[in-house]
Amino acid sequence: MSIHEPFAEELILGVPLPAAPAITLTDGLAAQYQAITGDALRVPLSAPLSHQVTGAGVLANPALVLQVAIGQSTVATRRVIANLFYRHVRILRQVPVGTTLETTVTPKAARLARPNAAGDRAKVLLSMTTRDEAGNIIADFERLALIPVRHRLALTEAGETGAAEQTLDLGEYIQLAPADWNLAGLPTTVLPPAGTEVQDPLREPVTEAQSLVRITQNLAAAHRDTGRGQQGRRLVYGGHTVGLAQAALSRIDPSIATVLGWHSCDHLAPVFEEDLLSFTTVLEDSLPHKDGSIAAYRITATAHRPGAEPVDVLSWVPVVWTAAETKSEGKP
Repeated sequence: MSIHEPFAEELILGVPLPAAPAITLTDGLAAQYQAITGDALRVPLSAPLSHQVTGAGVLANPALVLQVAIGQSTVATRRVIANLFYRHVRILRQVPVGTTLETTVTPKAARLARPNAAGDRAKVLLSMTTRDEAGNIIADFERLALIPVRHRLALTEAGETGAAEQTLDLGEYIQLAPADWNLAGLPTTVLPPAGTEVQDPLREPVTEAQSLVRITQNLAAAHRDTGRGQQGRRLVYGGHTVGLAQAALSRIDPSIATVLGWHSCDHLAPVFEEDLLSFTTVLEDSLPHKDGSIAAYRITATAHRPGAEPVDVLSWVPVVWTAAETKSEGKP
């Protein structure tokens, strides 16, 4: 018996891969994720606030839900060179701690990429659907992965891989905000005008990268083995950078109830362990909704390394439901 690490040409478009193990979002898993990222999202942190807002159990951090789904998707990307972007990320159901998640991965498109010194590579578009133990769809998204090609002529090029980002329409996210939630227990603030830039004064080092990879069952060798990473170093899992970016956003907007999805997530450059990351947030757009707003932020993460110029490593646009009000025209 051997472990299958598929090359790009071995992924059959339209045919789902065997599923990774299902993962239960336990209290311990939630606590370890919290220790790695320091996320200040209030509802998952507080059982009383979770009960008040959701009317149910303790909310699982939406980032943890997606981190687990992404880890389960690595049945297709054990050999991944880099993950280029995520898009159309939707959390269709907010779930409590205790929920069990399982993810189906289906290759949708493949295109040969420019070869490098190590050989041929392909951009492979993967579609992921994550369900709970009752079969309800929890999350749905796509990712574009760069995967090595062993036999160039065996690769079937088909479909469109597309771009990381398309036109933002916040109206598409309204239906994702739970109708029975009560945001009254969250801080009430006013969103700044669109385009306002806010720098998080707290810079974060990338630590415990292996812990996040392991607890999410992420099997990409580039995140575990220096010999299969980049520049002779392990490549930090892109979701780790996203987790720290969400932590920064939760400090900047303390009124966020939850994340509804990611409009886009573009990994601009590799991240390595011990990189020091800074985060800049810009409000892209907002829409009044119930006792708050549906808001899209663009968060740019920048890596700072000794002896090198800072480099932007992430451009991420999450869409959140926040108790903060949208500032209307002429309103002070």
